Amino acid sequence: MDRSKAQRLAWLRRIAGDLSSQVLKELDDTLPWYRTMPPSRRSAVGLVAQSGITSFIEWYADPDAQPWIAADVFGAAPRELLRSVSLQQTLQLIRVVVSVYERRIAAEDDAMREPILLYSRDIAFAAADVYARAAESRGLWDARLEALVVDSILTGEYDEELPSRSAALGWSGHGDCAVLVGVAPPQVDVDVVRRIARHHDADVLVGVQGARLVVVIGRVITEEESPYSFLDIAAALEPSFGAGHLVLGDPVASVVEASRSAKTALAGFAVAKAWRSAPRPARADDLLPERALAGDPIARQMLVRTVYRPLLDHSSDLLTTLWAYLDNGRSLEATARELFVHPNTVRYRLKRISELIGWDATGAREALMLHCALILGAIQGGEPRR
Repeated sequence: MDRSKAQRLAWLRRIAGDLSSQVLKELDDTLPWYRTMPPSRRSAVGLVAQSGITSFIEWYADPDAQPWIAADVFGAAPRELLRSVSLQQTLQLIRVVVSVYERRIAAEDDAMREPILLYSRDIAFAAADVYARAAESRGLWDARLEALVVDSILTGEYDEELPSRSAALGWSGHGDCAVLVGVAPPQVDVDVVRRIARHHDADVLVGVQGARLVVVIGRVITEEESPYSFLDIAAALEPSFGAGHLVLGDPVASVVEASRSAKTALAGFAVAKAWRSAPRPARADDLLPERALAGDPIARQMLVRTVYRPLLDHSSDLLTTLWAYLDNGRSLEATARELFVHPNTVRYRLKRISELIGWDATGAREALMLHCALILGAIQGGEPRR
């Protein structure tokens, strides 16, 4: 080590305390966010600045001996400082420290200007590395927490912490929810799924369960009602799923009740292959016959409650006409002959049935659904009112 460098090191060590005071004063004068911080956080920031001065002196003594010495500057700060000081604020802090170095050191010794610039570069990269590692750690934690939330929704386990865990993930879907289940692609691009959902006024929780990709869709409450239905959102998300069936569960009031939607979506996904021309996505309600035949109690109850019971309570003529129409292969003439009425009377009654329960018996798919409902209702012991 030549004498001039030794003299500079001795001089730097003598003015280290003065440099620290100047840095803290400059921070207070130029950075509004620093002035408004609590005393403990201000102290932590000051500790980082002082560590930077010490680190610079050691780095100048031997730049090659400790190539990672710049990273040690941020090791002195408490971990919570990373959560309260952004990367932008950290770069502002570095800029203030370097400007003080240039005014106090380089102004008196111009040969020190280049070492200051080199060290400031290393410090900037070290800060970026610290925040990148923190973001990566946060991302891994968020992914594990999201998987836990989706798993609890699928299993139906009631968890009082579900709202708080969802909030920790930044969940903004505080309206009604629905669960979308499909085949997982080889690579799930979660960012694309979230971006599509945001463009459709929704938020999502994404989880991969074996070969299944599960997306919990939540409506974002805004001043104006969203023009997008859950089926619209599911259709927009369809390209993000792998080849195979895609089923949308019944909408529910909130994410706390999302397990009910998940049950219907999973039940529909399990039997979707039985519907040869099933759309993609398909609603779980459109798979009620297949679900009922597979033993899904929710589907059976829904068919009886929404089809058989309303007809039973309304008029025995409607229920009898529907039975006869379906038993006669949906033939108006054969039904009219069996009931001793005019075919137009059968047409009128079928129209009344459609208005009452919302399904049209003249369609092949809906006729299957209605026939299943009548059979299940009869099995449960329902008798037409005489």
